[in-house]
Amino acid sequence: MTQERYQSELFGQLEALLMVTDEPITLDQLTKATGETPELLESTLKAIQRDYDGDATGIRRGFQLRHVAGGWRLYTRAEHAEAITAFMIQGATQKLSQAGLEALAVIAYLQPTTRSRVAQIRGVNSDSVIKTLLTRGLIGENGTEELTGAVRYSTTDYFLELLGLNSIEELPKISPLLPGVDEATKMAESQE
Repeated sequence: MTQERYQSELFGQLEALLMVTDEPITLDQLTKATGETPELLESTLKAIQRDYDGDATGIRRGFQLRHVAGGWRLYTRAEHAEAITAFMIQGATQKLSQAGLEALAVIAYLQPTTRSRVAQIRGVNSDSVIKTLLTRGLIGENGTEELTGAVRYSTTDYFLELLGLNSIEELPKISPLLPGVDEATKMAESQE
């Protein structure tokens, strides 16, 4: 494989990894994921950064690669904030997807709970759904778990307002809606 083709593949791998993370990714994490040296990774990340800034082509992308908090992360450019805000507000007036409703229900009934717990219950990654719920103001951060440091989420007053509730205790009890829940609860209690 030629050096140019190899660098092109590494460039693509790094872009893919940057797209799936929602927090800065460190060189150590990238080294473990790709098996490459930190020096090669850093030079490739800087090449990606220059590419996005339009250094070679003159085409400046709407996003940028930044080195922050000890890692690398993609960000939208500040000059596009107005368009992004308009888009996000428009999205806030649309109905929630089935995935959004599922994640919101999990958070409402188990709050405060973590993103990983929501994903575990739903059986799928819930990162983008959590972001949507946060953007729409239906949930908010509520501290972190002591052991893992994971962010915990709870519903907001806006959520209660939309449902016409005074408190979360007014949510309907879920057990009458699911057959067999009472039996499972009794079995779990008897094993404690």
